[in-house]
Amino acid sequence: MGERVRVLVVDDDRLVRMALRLVVDGEPDLVVVAEAADGDAAVEAVARERPDVVLMDARMPGRDGVSATAEIRTRPDPPAVLVLTTFDSDELVLGALRAGALGFVLKDTPPARIAEAVRTAAAGEPVLSPQAVVRLIAAATGPGSGEARRGVREAARERLAGLTERELEVARGIAEGLGNPEIAARLGIGVATVKAHTGNLFGKLGVDNRVRIALLVRDAEG
Repeated sequence: MGERVRVLVVDDDRLVRMALRLVVDGEPDLVVVAEAADGDAAVEAVARERPDVVLMDARMPGRDGVSATAEIRTRPDPPAVLVLTTFDSDELVLGALRAGALGFVLKDTPPARIAEAVRTAAAGEPVLSPQAVVRLIAAATGPGSGEARRGVREAARERLAGLTERELEVARGIAEGLGNPEIAARLGIGVATVKAHTGNLFGKLGVDNRVRIALLVRDAEG
């Protein structure tokens, strides 16, 4: 067996932390290396333990998961962050995704799926279903002040302006929650070509996951 995926569990509820530790430590390829009860402790634990994946509660007293995620993701070689949430925390999840989280896990997710989500995040892949993308995009483009929305829209359009037409088509497919095979079929190109365009999108847009591409496209069209 190869080296185990190192996990940091962050939640203000001790019972939730205990439950997540049981789930993670029950898998032969995963291990909890530390726990934290708030955002400040999470940042310190990342610096000390250098985990591969952080399971980060979105809503905590004191420093929340969004602020902690933003700081953690600025570190050299940062861990992947998965947000722990309930379906009443869309705005917090959006903030964490914008800060660089790879996706989210509902707190009532079955244990086997939580373990699989950790493995997926450790591999650098987003943990979001197309349905989840649609839900979060709806929250991102919901009612807000006209001036604020215009500012967000113009900033997003400026970032997308440097893309080629094909890159923009791939970005729009990502924003619809499509996987690489679906995008390839739509555009009549190979999956490897879609992957290459996606890599270009990461570099040109200064993002590190597909969810942030989707949010940028939707912001530009909002």
